[in-house]
Amino acid sequence: MARLAHHVFFTLHDNSPAKVAELIAACQKYLTNHPGLESIDVGTLTPDLVRPVNDRAYDVSLHTVFADRAAHDAYQVAPRHNQFIDEQKPNWKQVRVFDSDLA
Repeated sequence: MARLAHHVFFTLHDNSPAKVAELIAACQKYLTNHPGLESIDVGTLTPDLVRPVNDRAYDVSLHTVFADRAAHDAYQVAPRHNQFIDEQKPNWKQVRVFDSDLA
């Protein structure tokens, strides 16, 4: 079974430093330590990397890797994941998700 990468890019209505920090803290609180989650990283847009190929339409990025599709699918319906969405969704202007099977 292939490992699965799940990348999420959040654009916020209020992208003040306090609200960015709040989203990062919520990712660390609710999205860590799920069964089958191999890695998780959360960060912000790098302000000085401005090249034609850089997509700069986000404030916070979440990068997770799961052992397999089943672990990813279980994470998607986990109570802590749903609580994260319920608490943070009001400040999301746009959310883009990129899922990839890893070689």
